[in-house]
Amino acid sequence: QVQFVESGGGLVQPGGSLRLSCAASGSIGSIAVMVWYRQAPGKQRELVARIFDSGHTFYADFVKGRFTISRDNAANTVYLQMNSLKPEDTAVYTCGTPTGIRGQGTQVTVSS
Repeated sequence: QVQFVESGGGLVQPGGSLRLSCAASGSIGSIAVMVWYRQAPGKQRELVARIFDSGHTFYADFVKGRFTISRDNAANTVYLQMNSLKPEDTAVYTCGTPTGIRGQGTQVTVSS
């Protein structure tokens, strides 16, 4: 089955930006929905955004207007552009499918 590897995380100041990438080991063209999740220490994993093969997107209220999800089926990669980052965005971000296939994640830390 396809596997995912996330990258692009790091330490950023409040108000800064990061672009996360999710590279798949195989084709994502047949995967109808791709999802970004996040999990902060001591908290449950939560949905951040998802994108359908049609291009339709969905965002959690807490990232609307700040984050943008996109997918490049030719490159088998899904992206998460994160702008206006806040300390509460600090978490491990993972990508995958709604059926539970996910990568190991990339750490995002927002701090001054």
